[in-house]
Amino acid sequence: MAAAAANAMAQDKNEFNPVTTGVTSQSIAPDARGASMGDIGAATDPDVNSQYWNASKYAFAYSSAGVSVSYTPWLRKLVNDIALLNLAGYWKFGGDDNQAVSASLRYFTLGEINSTDEGGNTLSTVNPYEMSFDLGYSRKLSDKFSMGVVLRYIYSNLGFNDASDETLSGASAFAADISGYYTTYPIIGRNECQWSWGFNISNIGSKISYDGGTESAFLPTNLKLGTTFTFPLADYHNLAVSVDLNKLLVPTRPRTSDYEEGSDEDSPYWDDLQEWQDMSPISGIFKSFSDAPGGFSEELKEINISFGLEYNYNQQFFLRGGYYYENAMKGDRKYFGFGAGFALNVIRLDAAYMIATAQSSPLDQTLRFTLSFDMDGIKELLGRRR
Repeated sequence: MAAAAANAMAQDKNEFNPVTTGVTSQSIAPDARGASMGDIGAATDPDVNSQYWNASKYAFAYSSAGVSVSYTPWLRKLVNDIALLNLAGYWKFGGDDNQAVSASLRYFTLGEINSTDEGGNTLSTVNPYEMSFDLGYSRKLSDKFSMGVVLRYIYSNLGFNDASDETLSGASAFAADISGYYTTYPIIGRNECQWSWGFNISNIGSKISYDGGTESAFLPTNLKLGTTFTFPLADYHNLAVSVDLNKLLVPTRPRTSDYEEGSDEDSPYWDDLQEWQDMSPISGIFKSFSDAPGGFSEELKEINISFGLEYNYNQQFFLRGGYYYENAMKGDRKYFGFGAGFALNVIRLDAAYMIATAQSSPLDQTLRFTLSFDMDGIKELLGRRR
């Protein structure tokens, strides 16, 4: 029986094969609304944080402009100085109200890391971080459909090299997002509902390298597909049901365990590894659909699923919940999200809380806060005071 258990553990270890990327902080949901629904946002109603989820939604935004700031203490079960800060905003311009420009700034701090000698004496201290800045443009192409594009600059500074204690220069990369959003208002019974679809291909761009290009990592290029159906429960009461699917468009790194020769000099592993390292990001996108060692069944395991609900009363009070699922062989991130929000004419405050279902997950008990400002509301407030 012990031998069977050992064989099962060895098999699970061999099957564990997550897709690896650089600048993983780009995959962290920045705002409380999307996170509270299990990381959902491809087809939800537009809000000021749509830049991360689907920038094409800005063309359908109800307000002409908005700004938000979000704060996420990250991995607080392990450390207390890692955090993600996000600033986002948009502005609809032109007399037809069909287009918008948007921008966001992300800053992910990894806290303070000390380098010590064998005696435990501090030799140096670094503060590694990753950041990105992006600009977006979205436009309605019809009364029901819009598209958007985002251009992004990414900078990652991981500090020093433990092997040599030498400071490494920061690494830069450029990327782009392409997104689309479709919404319609079907009549079911006597009620007008809303059914929306969205997609976002994010972080299509260059690789990132910390050693001048000798070794480089793929950006977390991601395909997001989602749908949201909103229906009225009663006057001023609405419920939205959303589903998002995500797949990293990054090729799987070869493993020695998938080769009979292992890491022997004459093993084809080395040729495949070199091919993987030399592969361009665009080639990697197409390769990512057919390169899993386990075939099509393993490709399906690379698809992450989110399911979420959002109840709102008169667009002023919100309750949210959702679940995020990632296959155990591809990272095993599984967690529930819960949250609430309250909106006035000028501001909206949202909060989210994560409860991990995977055993000993460092993501458990993660909090997020988002404060948003509606510029139309501010204009009205200032106009009344005059």
